[in-house]
Amino acid sequence: MNRLASPAQLRASLLRWSLFLVPAVLLLGYLSSQMSGSGAGNPWFEELTKPATFPPPVTFGIVWTALYAIMGFAFAMVCAAWGARARTAAIIAFIVQLALNLAWSPVCFGQHMIFEALILLLVIDIAVIVTLFLFWKVRPLAGVLLLPYLGWVLFASLLNYQFWELNPDGGKESSEESQRIEL
Repeated sequence: MNRLASPAQLRASLLRWSLFLVPAVLLLGYLSSQMSGSGAGNPWFEELTKPATFPPPVTFGIVWTALYAIMGFAFAMVCAAWGARARTAAIIAFIVQLALNLAWSPVCFGQHMIFEALILLLVIDIAVIVTLFLFWKVRPLAGVLLLPYLGWVLFASLLNYQFWELNPDGGKESSEESQRIEL
């Protein structure tokens, strides 16, 4: 017998990984967002000058929810690919890029560090490209599933750059004025 597992066993393995990893990735993304105060209602962010390319705020919750679900499923596909040569490297690359991704909101929205968030996004761009390449080697469909994520983080890099360009002081000047008025 040449097979380690039957097709039914492989499908069951993918299902088990998916049932664990999709919600886990979604939860981590949600927690990062909530703990950093990102999104509507952040007074610091509301004060920033927005670039013309900035989409309606509701877009971010919708897009990130879809992307985290797709990322979790692609990750499950790789985790379920027992015996694939690049599997371990792909898993490590995914965990690294996800950790970097989850750090972005606290850096930008929590610490109000627009330039540092831009640098982090450039590192994320590279990490996602490496992860996509490794996923492709393990399961081509898993690599394809990361293409929308790559497109979104590249767009996020552009947005972050435009925010930094329009708000070179990082919004610190406007928040200091707001604090003086409140006193």
